[in-house]
Amino acid sequence: MKRKYFGTDGIRGRVGEPPMTVDFIMKLGWAAGRVLAREGPGLVVIGKDTRVSGYMFESALEAGLAAAGLDVLLLGPMPTPAIAYLTQAQRATAGIVISASHNPYHDDGVKFFNGDGFKLPDRTEQAIEAMLARPLEMVSPAEIGKASRMEDAKGRYIEFCKSSIAFHRSLRGMKLVVDCANGATYHIAPAVFRELGAEVIETGTRPDGMNINRDVGALHPENMRALLLEHQADAGIAFDGDGDRVLMMDARGELKDGDQLLHIIAKSKLKGGRLGGGVVGTQMTNLGLEHALRALDIPFERAAVGDRYVMEKLLERGWHLGGESSGHIICLDKTTTGDGIIAALQVLDWLIERELTLAEACDDLQIYPQMMINVPLEARLDPADSPQIGDAVRTAEAELGDSGRVLLRPSGTEPLMRVMVEGRDAAQVEILANSLAQSVRDSLGAK
Repeated sequence: MKRKYFGTDGIRGRVGEPPMTVDFIMKLGWAAGRVLAREGPGLVVIGKDTRVSGYMFESALEAGLAAAGLDVLLLGPMPTPAIAYLTQAQRATAGIVISASHNPYHDDGVKFFNGDGFKLPDRTEQAIEAMLARPLEMVSPAEIGKASRMEDAKGRYIEFCKSSIAFHRSLRGMKLVVDCANGATYHIAPAVFRELGAEVIETGTRPDGMNINRDVGALHPENMRALLLEHQADAGIAFDGDGDRVLMMDARGELKDGDQLLHIIAKSKLKGGRLGGGVVGTQMTNLGLEHALRALDIPFERAAVGDRYVMEKLLERGWHLGGESSGHIICLDKTTTGDGIIAALQVLDWLIERELTLAEACDDLQIYPQMMINVPLEARLDPADSPQIGDAVRTAEAELGDSGRVLLRPSGTEPLMRVMVEGRDAAQVEILANSLAQSVRDSLGAK
């Protein structure tokens, strides 16, 4: 069944335009409540990031859920992974996150976790969409849900994050720049690292409802770099607006993406006997990581782009570790979803144990040059429909051999063909990427 509202990560859009309107979000709360209530009356946990629209949508969801007969526990501003954790900890029926992640403040969204802290399965999202088509009918006055607020949500999650590394481990002696993107980690992440003993230079911790992700955080690492070099810090840590992604920076100011962090965590878990199988990446994961994991005899598989698909592959294989180049890293032995703070702690734990700098920890991973070209098309088309493109791809793959790869991926949201080539030789990669992009233009009717 094709979904009308739910995308790969919940429902998202510009505030004030469908579907991100107050009346729709209240109806969504009711519809979700009706579907979730089929398992019996329960509790739904609601958290949000720091967007000004979060207050409005929090109230709308609260009203809709109460009208469906479910109780609500409000957490206030909390990272997305914190909501997943607290949903589990409270034995709640579900958790709801009000956030548009790395988008600017004028966008917002709603995503759900089930009672186990995992994102809702497709069948539950489809049932919610089917319920949205029905008229809103309140439960009886005696069955209306109640709302309360968790006052110690922050402290509970801070302790959970700290418990993800060994009890005896201390960050004492480390100087860290922590950029919270004026988002949901603003009052959490600095406290976690300080309580573990690090000296913290914090930035992006003054949200005003409209400055989330603006010139700070993982989208703008230049902010972290300036502070890191000024204070001669050991490392920098930057989160996105809802705290499920992280990027790091070494003392020289060189950015380390999700592939590099995933490699460090994989080595750490392998040495400790805690890897639990292999590693899942995506179609965009750098080939250098695949080769580095192969050298360690660590199995590696690729999923479609999106943490949802990484999670599906992990659960299918029974593995624990996966992630994306963007910094969305899932450690299923620690938590149930991507968690920027916990991922960063796993990296720091390895640095301390091995007495390494972040730069040294990344020395044994060669990131291959990668070039992406977006080719606008007249309409959304499948490259498999063109024999000419198939021939061009095979020619490029033959030239790259085992030292590179080619990926042609239609955009899921607009008429674009994404042409990606990567390999050991940057000049070769550029030539092949431009040649393939031209083949796409010639064969699929580019704009």
